[in-house]
Parts: sequence; structure tokens; C-alpha cells
Amino acid sequence: MNEKINIMVGGPEALIPYDQVADHRSETWLGVDLGATRLLEHGIVPEYAAGDFDSSTPEQLARVKAAVQKVDIYPPEKDYTDTQIGILLAMKYYQPASITIWGTTGGRLDQLLANLYTPLMEPYRKYLAKIHLVDRQNTVDFYEPGSYEIYKVPEMPYLAFVNLTPVTGLTLPDEKYNLDHFDSSLPISWSSNEFVGTINHFSFDSGIVAVIQSRDVHSQGPFKGVK
Repeated sequence: MNEKINIMVGGPEALIPYDQVADHRSETWLGVDLGATRLLEHGIVPEYAAGDFDSSTPEQLARVKAAVQKVDIYPPEKDYTDTQIGILLAMKYYQPASITIWGTTGGRLDQLLANLYTPLMEPYRKYLAKIHLVDRQNTVDFYEPGSYEIYKVPEMPYLAFVNLTPVTGLTLPDEKYNLDHFDSSLPISWSSNEFVGTINHFSFDSGIVAVIQSRDVHSQGPFKGVK
């Protein structure tokens, strides 16, 4: 169906850009655990709600069951995180052109790392390039080897390249701080780089690289960067 799929999860609410969420209300939404309640509170009825709902109160879960046509409840002890369940649902019932996950960053560090590394794992790997993480302070996109043109999010002054696996040939030709055919056997975050202009390029020969655009907390205002 090649739909744009959005997944709302239960990360820190202060980091969720609800102004931007509203711009995507006509797209397909899935609610994971507390994320289903958050969508209902902002006038969006998800097509699916799923998770162990251990972050939801009984009253919130009852509201979700009453409003959402498809609700899957999992035990707390399970093989997948709630966010992974949301991605699996998107893969099973849709042919997503993109999967944008909201509210999946911030809060507990172990959960953040789990979400950051999930796209590298089977069976999510085939959708790696289509998965995007968004909050008020960051956007995260994932890349496999190749040459790429990237566009600056207006509100995000900082640019980072993070090799999540061993990488070879990482080249940043026209960013503020250049890199020329860098190889590493360890994950490294090349943070606090910046765009030169609004379009930049990068390339690498092997590995997986996350590109993060970000801004400081004190600069937060309305976020209109994700289309």
C-alpha cells in the first residue's frame, strides 16, 4: 500500500512535537502502549494499538479499547519491546513507504539504545532506510553503504554522523568539519558538525551510519521540520 506509517510510543511527553504530529494526522497511525492514549488525547484515533500497556492506567487502557478497532495486548515478559511490536505491525499489515516513530527517544538510556539499534536487527533491517526517529530535539535517519545528499532541517543547527557498526570509507566532503575515507572497527559519534548551506553530501563503503540532526534544549520552540 506504500503508506506513510507513524508510530507513537510512550517516551517522555515533553519531547514529542505535537505541532508536527498534527500535520501528519491524515496519515496512518499506530499507538504503542501509552502512545495510543496520547494520540486519542490529541484527536487522532490510531488504526492499531498494541503493547503490554504497563505504562497505561486501567482507565487509559479501557479508553483505548473503546476507541480503537484493533488492540493487541502482550504480556510484560515478551521477546520484543513495545516499539519493536509497533514496527512489526507496520511491516505485517502495510507496505510502508516510511515508518516515523515519535516519542522513542529521551528518558531511560537502555530504552533509547534499544530503539537506536533496532533497525540493525532482523527482521527490521530490510526497512532500515525507511525508519525515522523524531522528537523536539532530534531527527534520526539510518543509512546503508552508498553516496547520499541530505537536507538541513531548519530548526536543527547540529549534524552528527554515528557509525553504529564498523565502517569503512566514511567521507564528509562538504560539511563544516570534513572527513576523508575514515575507517573504524568501533562505533563513533562524530557530533556537533554542521551543514554548509542547506544541502550536504556524505558517503561510505561498508557499515551502518545514523545521521542525527539536533538542537539544544534552550532553543526549543515549535518544530516544523519533518515532512
